[in-house]
Amino acid sequence: VEPDQIVTAIRKLGYDVAEGRPEVRPQAEPRGWRALAGFLLSDPRARLALAAGLAWLAGAGAGLLPGAALIARACYLLAVLSGGAYPIRAGWMALRTGRGLDMNVLMSLAVAGALAIGQWSEAAAVITLFALGEALEAFTMDRARAGIRALVALSPAEARRLEEGYERRVPADQLQPGERIRVGPGERLPADGIVLAGHSAVDHSPITGGSAPVEVGPGATVYAGSINGRGSLEVRISKRADESMLARIVALVEEAQANRAPTQRFVDRFARVYTPAVVIGAATFALLPPLLLGSSPAAWFYRALVLLVIACPCALVISTPVSIVAAIARAARLGILIKGGAHLEAAGGLHAIAFDKTGTLTRGQPQVVHVVVLDPKTEEPRHDGQLTAEGILALAAALEQPSEHPLAQALLHEARHRRLVLPPVNDFVALPGRGAQARLNGRTYRIGHRDLFADGGGLAPEVAAEAAEHERHGESVLLVGDEAGPLGLIAIADAPRPGSAEAIRALRRAGLAHTILLTGDNAITAAAVAQAVGIDEVRANLLPEDKVRAIEALVAQHGAVGMVGDGINDAPALARATVGIAMGVAGTAVALETADIALMRDDLRQVADTVGLSRAARRIIRQNLVFSLVLKATFVLLALLGLATLWMAVFADMGASLLVTLNGMRLLRYRATVQ
Repeated sequence: VEPDQIVTAIRKLGYDVAEGRPEVRPQAEPRGWRALAGFLLSDPRARLALAAGLAWLAGAGAGLLPGAALIARACYLLAVLSGGAYPIRAGWMALRTGRGLDMNVLMSLAVAGALAIGQWSEAAAVITLFALGEALEAFTMDRARAGIRALVALSPAEARRLEEGYERRVPADQLQPGERIRVGPGERLPADGIVLAGHSAVDHSPITGGSAPVEVGPGATVYAGSINGRGSLEVRISKRADESMLARIVALVEEAQANRAPTQRFVDRFARVYTPAVVIGAATFALLPPLLLGSSPAAWFYRALVLLVIACPCALVISTPVSIVAAIARAARLGILIKGGAHLEAAGGLHAIAFDKTGTLTRGQPQVVHVVVLDPKTEEPRHDGQLTAEGILALAAALEQPSEHPLAQALLHEARHRRLVLPPVNDFVALPGRGAQARLNGRTYRIGHRDLFADGGGLAPEVAAEAAEHERHGESVLLVGDEAGPLGLIAIADAPRPGSAEAIRALRRAGLAHTILLTGDNAITAAAVAQAVGIDEVRANLLPEDKVRAIEALVAQHGAVGMVGDGINDAPALARATVGIAMGVAGTAVALETADIALMRDDLRQVADTVGLSRAARRIIRQNLVFSLVLKATFVLLALLGLATLWMAVFADMGASLLVTLNGMRLLRYRATVQ
C-alpha cells in the first residue's frame, strides 16, 4: 500500500494527516497515580475531559446559588462543548462516511435530546462522564501497550563501532552486517551479532524472558537489547538494527494486537446490528407510548434518552480487545510470542498436545555413547578399511556432514572430539525420515535407522538383537553400511530436558486430557523417553508426512490439538495442528514464521504457561461479556420502568467499561511457572 493511498483513505474519513515527526525513543515510564496524572495532562482528549469535568462541577455549584441559572447553563454548555469535542465529531464522521451507528453517535443523540428538553445538567453529566470514561479507558489500554514500548526502548540509540583500531560512536540504525562494535560492561547491545573476543555474562531476558544471565564467549550469539555483564565484548554485527530479533518480536506483538480474536469479531458483528436496533427501539419508545396511551411526551422522551445511553455497547465492545492486548503483552514479557488473538483463544481450548522428541522433550544435544563394529558376514571386502570403531565413526560423520539434524551433529561433534580425519564423499542424498547416502571410493554408503537396511528381507538376527539392546536403554541407533548391509552400529543418547516431566505434570493439572509423542525415532527409544517424562501415547517411526496424518487423526479424535516442535523440521505438523507451538527459537526466523506461538527459550514449562495464560484470558473475557450483558439488561429494565436517570445510565455504562477494562488488565500480572 502506497502512502498516498493511506492519506486518501484517512481524508475520506474526514480527518487531516499531520506531517511525520521524528521518532522519540521512549524513556522509563512512571507508574501508579503519577502515570495517570501524566497521561491526563498530556493527552489532548484527556485534557478536554478534565476541562469538561471542571465546567460541570462549576455549573453544579452555580446552580445552588440564587439568580445564577444563566451562569450554570453557560458552565454546562462549556462542559458539553469540551467533553463532546471528540465524541460528537467522531459520531458525525461515522454517519457521514457510512460506517454506521457507533457509541459516539448514541452519546451525541442523548446529549442533543437532553439539551432539547432543557436537561442542561444531565446533558453535561452524560458527555462529561463519557469523556472521562474514554480517557481512563485510553489510559488503561496505554498501560497494556507500555510493555511493547519498553521492548522498543531496550535497544540503545548509539553504538561504539570499531574502525581501524579506533572506536567511533555512531547511531545504532547505521550499523551494517559485518561491522565490529565494542560493548562495555553494563551496556545494552544495539544489534544482533556474534562474539569475536571477550567473555561475559549476558542478560537475554528481553528476548527469552529468562532471568538468569548466560555466559558467552567467542562464537556465541548475542541479541539486541540484551544487557552485557562484567566483561567487555567485541561483536561482529549479523543483522541491521531493524532486522534484529528484538525488532521482530516487537513487530510480531504489534501485529498480534491487531489480529482480532473470534470472540472480538463476533462482538463487533453483534454491535453493528445491536446499535441501530437500540436507536430504533429508543425512537419507538419515545413516540408510541405518548400516541397510544396519551402520556407526557417529555417523560417518555427522557426515558428513551436513558435507554439510548444505557444500551450503548461500550463495555461489550471493549471487554475482549483489552483482555487480548493485556494477555499478549504479558506473554511477550515472558518470552512467549502469540501471533494473534485467534491463536490465544485457541490455545486455551486445546484438549490434547503432541510433542516432537529430539530438541523438544529432550535436550536436542545427543551424544555418541557406543560405536559397534558389525561382522559383514561375507567374504567380499566391502569395508575399505572402515571396520574399526574409529573408521565406522569417521564414515558416519562423513556421510552426515551436510546434514543439520541433531543426530548428525552428534556424530560430527564426536568425530571432532576424537580428531578423526573424515574421508571425502560425493553425491550426497538426504533420505527424509530415514537417513542419508553418499558415494565414497566408487561405492554407495548409507546411514540411518534400521528400516533403511531392511529392504532386502530384514536385518540379521544378531544385528537386530544388538540394536534392540541399545534401544531398550533409550538410545537411538544408527546403522552404517553399504547396499549389501550394515557395517557398524552407533548408539546415540539424548537425555530428557530437566523441566520436561514437570511441564507434562503442569499440563495434566491444567486439564489437558492427553499428551502424545510423535517422533521419527524407533518405538523402543520413544517409549523410554515417554515413560521418563510422563507422556500418555507414543507414535514412532514417523516421516514428516506421517506426523501430519497423525495430527489429523488426533484432531478427529480429540478436537483441538496442539503440536510442539522445533519450528523447522516439524513445520508441516505445526501448520496442520490447531495451534502450532515452536520452542527454543531465539534467532530462528523460520520458526517465527511457521508457528502460531513461539517460545523464545528451551524450557518446555512455557507450554503450560501458554495454556494457562490463554485459559485465564478466555475466563476473563467470558466474565466481562456476562457482566456487561447482565448490567445492560438490568438498567434497560430500570429505564423502561422510569427508575433510571441519564446520569445514572452514563455512570453505569462507563463504570461497566472501566470495570471490564480493569478486569482485563489483571492479565498483565499473570503469574507464570517460568520466571
